[in-house]
Amino acid sequence: MIDMHTHTIFSDGELIPSELVRRAVVHGYRAIGITDHVDFSNVEHVISNVKKAKYLEDEYDIRVLVGVEITHVPPARIAALARKSRQLGAEIVVVHGETLSEPVMPGTNAAAVELSDVDILAHPGFITIEEAEAACDNDVCLEITARNGHNRTNGHVARIGMEAGAILVVDTDAHSPENLITRDYARKVAMGSGLTEKQANGVLDNSLRFLKY
Repeated sequence: MIDMHTHTIFSDGELIPSELVRRAVVHGYRAIGITDHVDFSNVEHVISNVKKAKYLEDEYDIRVLVGVEITHVPPARIAALARKSRQLGAEIVVVHGETLSEPVMPGTNAAAVELSDVDILAHPGFITIEEAEAACDNDVCLEITARNGHNRTNGHVARIGMEAGAILVVDTDAHSPENLITRDYARKVAMGSGLTEKQANGVLDNSLRFLKY
């Protein structure tokens, strides 16, 4: 399992990084991205602290990537914060997409998919074909999520993403121990979005791209 969207106590997660990573190892994870919620008020704090978890790579057979999830930031300011996150050392930049479950500002999806500094548009709700095509053009992955609530539009995201040729990935958006999943479960999440087993396996393999960091 390669999961590039998880949270710790540095935002609204329940676990400190060491426990999150240890539990991920037990679930058979090859890599985990710790992507706590950030805006301009806390991005330095989050990245500087999550960086300290990199030592766990020396203790376990897992890659630990330092990341952020840019959350409820006005669309016009997303580019600046994504750039700043990279400068501070973020290896993974996720943008909190226009999920049905939260009042995300319209225009967030469109802003995120235009940015080369963004790796993943998380739970993008009713993303449009034009936005998915822009994601394809700019190498921004679209997330099929295992998280309850956000996953209500997984079928739409998978269909539009495949039509546009966008890169799809499966992540957990884990906030608590029980949110972590195995690769086999991730395959079921992908197939539950309407993909065939072959397509689902391909989507899971798309996350191998993050091992280059």
